[in-house]
Amino acid sequence: MSDAIEHHLVHRVGWLRAAVLGANDGIISVSSLIVGVAAAPGASAPGVLLAGAAALAGGALSMAAGEYVSVSSQADTERADLAREAAELERAPAAETAELAAIYVRRGVEAGLARQVAEQMMAHDALGAHRRDELGLADESGSRPGQAALFSALAFTVGAVAPVLTAALVGRERVTQAVPLVALLLLALLGAVGARAGGAPIGRGVARVTLLGALAMSVTAAIGRAMPVGGV
Repeated sequence: MSDAIEHHLVHRVGWLRAAVLGANDGIISVSSLIVGVAAAPGASAPGVLLAGAAALAGGALSMAAGEYVSVSSQADTERADLAREAAELERAPAAETAELAAIYVRRGVEAGLARQVAEQMMAHDALGAHRRDELGLADESGSRPGQAALFSALAFTVGAVAPVLTAALVGRERVTQAVPLVALLLLALLGAVGARAGGAPIGRGVARVTLLGALAMSVTAAIGRAMPVGGV
């Protein structure tokens, strides 16, 4: 029998989703804001750059705060469920064994065998068995709010830096052409990398993210042209 461990793409879903979401948000939101401000009649180069830098800083902090709150809430819920499950195991172990066996039966295991498996799992690690099979919490390390917040902020920043640098390097008149071009190239690359890492069709991943990015920048550019803010 081989000792090789199979590696499945589903194991990448957690970090892949966070990385793609953060970088995608950084590219689209910051590029869209820069293009919207730059498209306004009378907008100045310093004003456009200030808007981009503020969007980068504010967006990164917003992503970090949102992810921290979200993962903290998830961690609180997990801890509460585990504490409740531990109390139930202490109070009624026989009932919890029967509950675990019923879970295995619903998954297709024969009733007698399911009972034996449940008893062995309870003897080995009762709380761990209920954590995985009843609560569906497979990650024993638990949720890490600080780590999630930092990762999201970094991913956003990585995505947002290029549009801001582009706006700083090109002339004021070229911002509305250069920033969307850079943003769409980065979105296409991001879509391809995300699709490749997740085992999805690359063409679909690229088309999905670039079309949405182009739509966002088109809308903000239209708003900017319609709302002159002379002196910005």
